[in-house]
Amino acid sequence: MTKVHAACRRSDADRLLSALRDLGVVHLAPVERAKAVPEEETAASIEQLGRALQALRAVEPSGDPLQVAPLAAAGEVLRVQRESAERNSRLNSLHRQAEQSALWGDVRLEQLEGLRQAGLEPRFFAVPSKRLGEIAAELVHVISPLTQGRSLVAVVDRSGEATLPAEAEPLPWPTRDRPSILAEAAAIDASLREDTALLGRLAHLVPALETELAERRREAAYTVAMRGGLAGDDLFAVQGWVPTDRVDELTRGLAKAGVEAAVQAQEPAPEDEPPTMFRPVRWARPIEALFEILGTVPGYREFDVSAAFMIALPIFSAMLISDAGYGLLYLLLPMIFYRKMSPQLAQLIMAIGAMALVWGLITCSFFGFDIHRVLAAIPVVGALFAKGPLIVVSMEKPYPEAVDPMSLLMRISFTLGAIHLSAAHLWRAKTNFPKLCFLSNLGWAIWLWGMYGVVNMFVLGSPFKGTPYPYLLAVGGALAILFAAPDRNPLKMLGLGIASFPLSAISTFGDTVSYVRLMAIGLAGAALAVAFNEMSAPLPLPVTIPVLVIAHALNIALTIVALFAHGVRLNMLEFSNNLGMQWSGYSYEPFSNRRDQES
Repeated sequence: MTKVHAACRRSDADRLLSALRDLGVVHLAPVERAKAVPEEETAASIEQLGRALQALRAVEPSGDPLQVAPLAAAGEVLRVQRESAERNSRLNSLHRQAEQSALWGDVRLEQLEGLRQAGLEPRFFAVPSKRLGEIAAELVHVISPLTQGRSLVAVVDRSGEATLPAEAEPLPWPTRDRPSILAEAAAIDASLREDTALLGRLAHLVPALETELAERRREAAYTVAMRGGLAGDDLFAVQGWVPTDRVDELTRGLAKAGVEAAVQAQEPAPEDEPPTMFRPVRWARPIEALFEILGTVPGYREFDVSAAFMIALPIFSAMLISDAGYGLLYLLLPMIFYRKMSPQLAQLIMAIGAMALVWGLITCSFFGFDIHRVLAAIPVVGALFAKGPLIVVSMEKPYPEAVDPMSLLMRISFTLGAIHLSAAHLWRAKTNFPKLCFLSNLGWAIWLWGMYGVVNMFVLGSPFKGTPYPYLLAVGGALAILFAAPDRNPLKMLGLGIASFPLSAISTFGDTVSYVRLMAIGLAGAALAVAFNEMSAPLPLPVTIPVLVIAHALNIALTIVALFAHGVRLNMLEFSNNLGMQWSGYSYEPFSNRRDQES
């Protein structure tokens, strides 16, 4: 990025901003951030239109379109949404009241009041059911059973000589009768149906609301740009960032637009924080969907990890999913709904699905069913599956001479972790070369493979003595300590290296062990899939199918959670921390007509 300043006569400020917006290459940076805000009315309109569109996009258009201005339509949508929420809350409360008053039947309060005025005031008691026969009064009527072995009893006695068991508990008249509760609930239900119909008519106006929102955003962006500039009596100036290879495009564009402006371009100073512009290779662009979901942007001077993430995430996800059937769904569903999804997100999910499908075939699991016999029947490759899956995702051996499945899966997880983390340090070493500190990064990459041997020894019981791992720890540790902070004073350099070494060394052990989650989550998901199949097997076929669909849908939902909680974490935390990433950047968003319309 190149830092640019553009200055013109005060009277040409509008022309300068219009030209900059048409060019769409400058990410404007306000001189005084506090002043660079849109008009309150515009900001409120944008917020109102955005919320209304979010609500309407979930509504299917129906009925006749309303003839109303976009902003008024947005206000109507929000009003209906707010009132519907209140009505739903009231309706739930009424349903609970109706359920509680069910024991009174359909008696109305005015009927009870009529009896009172006629001198036949009924009184109500909760009486133990086994003692109902002890009640003596002019009129006794058992209305309904209550809890705890009691019954609701109505008693009418004009003589005042009625007798009741000592355990009889008087009950007050209901504060509200059930018929009136149900009537109010029916009225609210009718209002909710009217609200739904009104939203259906308003949903026809989504394109108009989108156009209005884009226009309001354009207006807001222009106001922010104007207020973010430096305005004097005679001059107006703005500052911002332009991709270095497009600085000439800026100067030529202003000249072509007839704007007399002075443009100064300079390299960013060390204290500057330019925006980050992603330019990943074509095959790695789908990973941008993940960054957008997470809202994370690497700093300008940090690494473009899109390619590394695009390689690692599908591999980790495949182990977490561990089923060819689930992988097939991950692959096919984005294809079917491609036009309704972000293309990058669809491509990312398809990549994950393809890798999960491959891993699922290796492990011979298809919706929890073992398909190794099916694969064994395939010519040429079938021999690979003659004895069972190539890799078993289970806690038990498929046949006596097979490798212990859990040990193998853990070894695969630790190996992936060591490759992933050491790649991060080698990348840092390459970036720092020829500075001496690159040797420290190289040392940590070597140390990690020594730590891989330590992890295998503690977790899997693998031999350590007599292997290369102790030498890797010694060489890697020495390089990491000696060149952590290169300095002309060797004692200072050694002291700083020793001071920072212990905590980082321990972290490498934890980071490597952390990859065991790939085995654990994949194994848990596979066990659930098998358990669902076994549980549904005794059921009749008409019941088995929906049970299996629901059960496997739940398991797939859990894999989605696992992708974010574990697959993404290994990239965003373990890998990024070893790479020295802070994720402290912000995106390059040029001041342009196109961005205003897209946003």
